[in-house]
Amino acid sequence: MRRRGSDSASSAPALAPSPARHEVRGTPRGRWMPLGKDGRLTLYARTDGGLLRWTQRRPGGDRWDGPDFVPVADLTDITVVQGADSYVHLLGRRERHGADGPSVDFVHAVQYQTGRPVTEWRSLGNFHRDREAGRQVGAPAGAVDAKGTVFVFARNAGRGLQMRREEKGGKWGAWQDLKGAGLAADLVPSVTSSGLVEVFAPSDRGAQQWRQDDPDGPLRLTLAPLQFYALEGSVAALETAPDRLTYYWTDANTAGVVSYRAGAWPVPVGGYPGDGALVALRTPLDGYDCTVLAQRGAGDTLLIGVCTTEGEQGGVWWSDTTEKCVGDPTLALDGQGRVVVAVRGQDGAVSVARQEAGPGLTLSPHWRRL
Repeated sequence: MRRRGSDSASSAPALAPSPARHEVRGTPRGRWMPLGKDGRLTLYARTDGGLLRWTQRRPGGDRWDGPDFVPVADLTDITVVQGADSYVHLLGRRERHGADGPSVDFVHAVQYQTGRPVTEWRSLGNFHRDREAGRQVGAPAGAVDAKGTVFVFARNAGRGLQMRREEKGGKWGAWQDLKGAGLAADLVPSVTSSGLVEVFAPSDRGAQQWRQDDPDGPLRLTLAPLQFYALEGSVAALETAPDRLTYYWTDANTAGVVSYRAGAWPVPVGGYPGDGALVALRTPLDGYDCTVLAQRGAGDTLLIGVCTTEGEQGGVWWSDTTEKCVGDPTLALDGQGRVVVAVRGQDGAVSVARQEAGPGLTLSPHWRRL
């Protein structure tokens, strides 16, 4: 697998032991607990002036090192994206205030190996030349295709979709306007097992989608918006069969969770969600291919749902962990194939729980506070 041109910026370590004054201020967008090639999980959280990072001490273990402090000033949003090569890409929206007023750009850094420093943060610019329009851009979202090419997406000031991606040799191409209209700020890019990139975006006109027909090909907007309306920030995507994505979201009209696959109607799957994101994970349970869903519920506790993969019509079994949380949870499989969930508690601290041995999916009642 090729090394990126930006790796040359990694000579200076971009992290340091975190002093006590750094407190968790929020969690990133995306899957903020990725699994490395060595089987260890890494967990990221936002703090003043940058990120906090914890690293699992051994694969499948319950002890974590950290937090390390990853400095990056002026971030308003941060998104964690991982490719099949296990490289972790950090995409940020940065707003700086200078003598001539505020300006916004997007930044990118990479962590190539578990526990190692991230590269230098590189600016990806802003697709708006006008400074005021540039301040109206949304948070970045990203995807990494099967060849390791990084795609960055963001909503523009006109509420359409912009994209920038790496070209061969690690250089970045120009920003491209992919059209669309009335988009919500939260975009959901995905990559299928054959390497095709797809973007799902809720909007005030219905759900809009862009797809590649071939790897390395252009992303094309589908002909008309789907007349389904998702609560902004609630959408999750999961590949549930080869090159077939299932989307989950909170319906804006009924406030219930639904699942959707291309060519079918949304299926209600229950749940009592809060106003945040759903998270989806696929894993075998008791010999069955299952989908695990996580969300912060209306009562501000973590809810877990389980169903057979693509079997939502047969019912999703929801349980309330009673663990109070704020913001969006994240799910991952650890180096031993067990489900691990992380949340930010109401006290501001990040806590994790993992699957216990036994039938079905049972999380440890004892959460580890990091």
